[in-house]
Amino acid sequence: MYNLETSVKDHDESRQGEALILEANTEKNNGRKLYIESYGCAMNFSDSEIVASIMTNMGFETTSDYKEADVIFINTCSIRENAEVRVRNRLKEFGAVKNKKPGMMVGVLGCMAERLKSKFLEEEKLVDLVIGPDAYRDLPGLIDQVDDGNRAVNVLLSREETYADISPVRLNSNGITAFISIMRGCDNMCSFCVVPFTRGRERSRDAHSIVNEAIDLYAHGYKEVTLLGQNVDSYKWESEDKLERVNFASLLELVANIGPDLRVRFSTSHPKDITDEVLYTMAKYDNICKYIHLPVQSGSSRVLDIMNRTYDREWYMERVQSIRRIMPDCAISTDVIIGFCTETEEEHAETLSMMEYVKYDFAYMFMYSERPGTLAAKRFTDDITEEVKKRRFNEVISLQQKHSHERLLEQLGQTQRILIENFSKKSKLDYSGRNDKNATVVFPVDARYQPGEYVDVLIERCTPATLIGRII
Repeated sequence: MYNLETSVKDHDESRQGEALILEANTEKNNGRKLYIESYGCAMNFSDSEIVASIMTNMGFETTSDYKEADVIFINTCSIRENAEVRVRNRLKEFGAVKNKKPGMMVGVLGCMAERLKSKFLEEEKLVDLVIGPDAYRDLPGLIDQVDDGNRAVNVLLSREETYADISPVRLNSNGITAFISIMRGCDNMCSFCVVPFTRGRERSRDAHSIVNEAIDLYAHGYKEVTLLGQNVDSYKWESEDKLERVNFASLLELVANIGPDLRVRFSTSHPKDITDEVLYTMAKYDNICKYIHLPVQSGSSRVLDIMNRTYDREWYMERVQSIRRIMPDCAISTDVIIGFCTETEEEHAETLSMMEYVKYDFAYMFMYSERPGTLAAKRFTDDITEEVKKRRFNEVISLQQKHSHERLLEQLGQTQRILIENFSKKSKLDYSGRNDKNATVVFPVDARYQPGEYVDVLIERCTPATLIGRII
């Protein structure tokens, strides 16, 4: 798809390669240990929680040291160019330990499974099992096959699987914030993207299962949920008797009504699908965060057309106008792909002018790199030189850094309601949380308040990427 070089807002880079740790199920413990490592997007981390739930029910306990494990899983991502190299290197490290511990089992999960199953299983013999994102229910049978001395694979994609009835085990949870997957797969065929091929067709979870999961999290003290989907705005669920129909706007309302201090976020929106109904629902509820991630990818209508984004420059600008009209203070972030096939200097300039028009709060910037199996790989030549891509990339990131800083400066002097999520990464003397606009806010620890509580913070200053204040 594309190659992540940097991002002004670093959402989950810190979690790449994170190992899952959870409490053992003492009732079912079978004495075997699981090590699971995840890469990629929030959907992958959410999937690892589903896998953890299944494995825990089988009696496994987790370990943070793969050398102690009986089963090692690596949950993979096909989006980033260097992901395959990274995974192969990790598999070699696991293999070195496996050679000394013959009973150890190594498996690849997720988006890389279908494309590399034969390489990993047969050619390089790096793994014992390969499991696609729709086959996690099959884990008990697949593990039995490997225990019997066979290699095992299931990468079949499903038109129905949503794992609606599986309660995820919360990965390394702070007990405060959680992801809820509301749908799986994607029907958009963006020419640069592998997701429709690795995650299958779009299907939405039963709305009741989503609301019940959120209610359960709230009952256990969680204060924030993020509703996840490749394209949340196309969420649509209908009951079997056709009497209930829930779209994304009504789902947002159902979750927001669980409790006024349950904060609701979502990701990701698609410019072709986000409706005024969603925007008015966001505006109606104080506990729905005023923040939208709205990937533009390019400011050029011609480039958007060959990307198969199904909207043009004017459509995107109209959606931004609607957001500003209905929620003037709403933060907007984006994705930008630099140096897509045949992109001219004039079209690059159109991307810069779109950034000037919106003034995004933060953005993910990517230099295009061809991903095998995508429509772009089949139809177009990756004809922009690395030198040109890097120069354009630097222009985009420089402009975005300027806009990000400007958006933070606008918030100085405001009193904002912040959910304390944890201590600051830099000091145990400071708390850290995010505001309504998804900006990170750091403020001194106050003994009266603990993580998981809301506080009013006066924003006094900022760095180019962080707001700094104090509890009042």
